[in-house]
Amino acid sequence: MNFPSRHHLTFRRRALTTIAALALLPATACGGVKGGKDSDSSDYPTRAITFTVPFAAGGSSDLISRAIARAAEKPLGKSVVITNKPGANGAVGGKEVLASSPDGYNLALAVKSLFTITPLAVKDPTAIQPDKMEIISTLTQEDYVLVVNATSPYKTLEDLLKAPSIKYGTAGVGTGGQLSQALLFNNAKVKATDVPFDGGAPAVTALLGKQVDAVSGSLAETMEQIKAGKLRPLAIFSAERSEFLPDVPTAKEKGHDVVVDQRRFIIVPPGLPAAISTKLKDSFAEARKDPAYDKFLKDNYIERWEVSDPDARQHLKDHAAQYASLVQKFGLKLGESS
Repeated sequence: MNFPSRHHLTFRRRALTTIAALALLPATACGGVKGGKDSDSSDYPTRAITFTVPFAAGGSSDLISRAIARAAEKPLGKSVVITNKPGANGAVGGKEVLASSPDGYNLALAVKSLFTITPLAVKDPTAIQPDKMEIISTLTQEDYVLVVNATSPYKTLEDLLKAPSIKYGTAGVGTGGQLSQALLFNNAKVKATDVPFDGGAPAVTALLGKQVDAVSGSLAETMEQIKAGKLRPLAIFSAERSEFLPDVPTAKEKGHDVVVDQRRFIIVPPGLPAAISTKLKDSFAEARKDPAYDKFLKDNYIERWEVSDPDARQHLKDHAAQYASLVQKFGLKLGESS
């Protein structure tokens, strides 16, 4: 009788083991059945989500991000961890997030000025392009108010515009605070030099320390100091007077047709699995209804901006063209003396 060799038995055992293992593979591993990155996204999120705020702590962007992040934790079912990475009006932190894997675990706050004003001041071949990101949620709209130190000799806008020279603080090159002041001082033919900081909070701190003569900042960044009598508002760069500062004239009322605002929204890398994108959008839509978030907005003099993705992109496109036209009209070179 011929018995199988030890080599033959070993081969048979290995073959049977391989066949059994293949039988246990999920159907998605076979050809012709849909798989890919959507196949494992149904349980998202399974861990904490990182929310990058590309500005210094304490400014409007930081405050708004922390408020909406807290509100989003309940519908998401996981922690949303804030990390501040300031630089280049949001470009530094934004680029880092958009270069990450589109898995839903890295979000970033973005601001309107990065797409509408910064390109007029900074030539960046690697600048973030609107078509290279996904907008998860639009959030807020804020007006800029021109303030001076309460001990300043400038009691009115007219007083300030009579100064022989002015140093004005901004949240950075290519920001709404810079553009609003540059347009104003240029239109009034005032010799003015901008001093950029990494965010609105450092700019306001510099004004309180009398390192600069004026700052154009959001109401969230300035109102508490205005109410405390430490800052004096001279004008607001909105189309109409603010309900929060009804006695403060608009720049337009004073003969300077300068209207500039800021809008904030949340972005993620393109290519997010559909299930994850839907989960994020639904969760932040729910977060915007949170009573604590609503109270935060009212307490900080912030208006809502809640529009669709197409409407948000159209707004950015329209205002980029509008601001470019104004910069060309006045011959401004943002980042240099006005």
